[in-house]
Amino acid sequence: MIQSYKKRYQLLKSYDTIIIGSGMGGLACAAILAKEGQKVLVLERHSTAGGFTHVFKRKGYEWDVGIHYIGEVQRPKSVMKLLFDYISNGKLEWADMGDVYDKIIIGDKTYDLVKGVENFKNKMLEYFPNEEKAINDYVNLVFEANKKSRNFFIEKTLPSIISKLIGGFMRRPFYKYSDKTTYEVLSNLTSNQELIKVLTGQYGDYGLPPKQSSFYMHASVVRHYFSGGSYPIGGSSQIVKKIAPLIDKAGGTILINAEVEEVIVDNNTAKGVRMKDGKEFLAKNIISGTGIITTYKKLLPKSTRKEHKLEEQLKQINPSVAHVSLYIGLEGSPEELMLPKSNLWIYPENGDHDKCVERYIKDMSEPFPVVYISFPSAKDPDWSNRYPGRSSIDIITLVPYETFSAWSETRWMKRGDDYDALKENIAQRLFKELYKQLPQLEGKVKHYELSSPLTTQHFVNYEKGEIYGLDHTPKRFRQKFLKPKTPINNFYLTGQDVVTAGIGGALLSSVLTTKAMNVVNVLKKITD
Repeated sequence: MIQSYKKRYQLLKSYDTIIIGSGMGGLACAAILAKEGQKVLVLERHSTAGGFTHVFKRKGYEWDVGIHYIGEVQRPKSVMKLLFDYISNGKLEWADMGDVYDKIIIGDKTYDLVKGVENFKNKMLEYFPNEEKAINDYVNLVFEANKKSRNFFIEKTLPSIISKLIGGFMRRPFYKYSDKTTYEVLSNLTSNQELIKVLTGQYGDYGLPPKQSSFYMHASVVRHYFSGGSYPIGGSSQIVKKIAPLIDKAGGTILINAEVEEVIVDNNTAKGVRMKDGKEFLAKNIISGTGIITTYKKLLPKSTRKEHKLEEQLKQINPSVAHVSLYIGLEGSPEELMLPKSNLWIYPENGDHDKCVERYIKDMSEPFPVVYISFPSAKDPDWSNRYPGRSSIDIITLVPYETFSAWSETRWMKRGDDYDALKENIAQRLFKELYKQLPQLEGKVKHYELSSPLTTQHFVNYEKGEIYGLDHTPKRFRQKFLKPKTPINNFYLTGQDVVTAGIGGALLSSVLTTKAMNVVNVLKKITD
């Protein structure tokens, strides 16, 4: 049961584990620990649980804010499918998006990304008939990079003394792929810049263009969708709804409107949390799923940060890209409006991805470096049961946080006319991109609103409104402190900063966190 902190009801003074943040990593940790018999308290500072898995409703419409598609869940024996089944007792259901999950649109050309490895290779060969070797070598490298990542992530759960002995040996093969940029790897396979631009057309899923991103991060996303894309039936809010009963059954609770002021640390041991209103909750273990930057800067006592030089660690990492998202409500069903299930990735014709980003950051009147369009109402077979005769669309593009930082001290929904005018300008530019692809939608829009990086900052509490936690550069994967166990006893991290970007990365982080706590080896449990 999800309960409001502002209501009167029975709360325990002490729990087995307290989890700060109800995003995918925190929720999954809570479910895993609950299934091991732990009483877990999940604390969410906002009025809706779920982090990037939550939805919001306005004017008779509903939009997801983070889950636009998930890979691997159509494969019965995949780790992703087994994990989602485990934390929901098999209650989560997924709708297949079909053969084409992503369309890469560059200028006037469209390239379909199709599910199935052989289908993917054959389709790329249709577009680039002279690049067979490069395409085959590329796919092989994607699989190899993912294979080598297994020991790298397992090493993050080892006790310090064992890590010192064998950690280097476990990490070393992975660095062969993580130390190189995506562009470095692909440019060694082919000189065809158009092919490189198409193969890296999903870079928006992790936020960094090819010359900046680690090849491993790219390979992880590409491998994730080789089996196609899926969407939760009933919308992404089903994730919280299906997980919450497990936590409740074990005597735990998800609290909303419950903001943590500080983790209570005594003699370098986490003992509990102090809330904004002064109330304290105690626990044997504390987990933060709020991101390492927020956790170390805002939630830990100053003396603890200083003792372990945590702010020195933060100098080695950077927040990922910020974004705006245009949420659109339309009159007409997805069928009537001929909305596709496939996501659209739209890029300028001129310049590689890095050049397009650089050009746009210097002058935001230049073409958007990437525009992503998602059609949740078309992906969800239950949508029309909930919203008959209506449809929804999400459009996302990248923007520097600094574009909106002048309003960082203002209140949500009350930031002033200049802020609203800037947002409206961006919204109208995004509408032009939409109508260029789907002209039949003109005149069908009944409601729209644009979220800015400040919106993300407000709801998710990320320092610069970042969408993917940390930048996934080669340097990021060299930071050994990005692991579940912190220098503070009984205090752990979870979420995408521990593994990689996105819902899938956050879900996998829960496996590492609960293993590092010496509670359970979930991977062994679900794959035996």
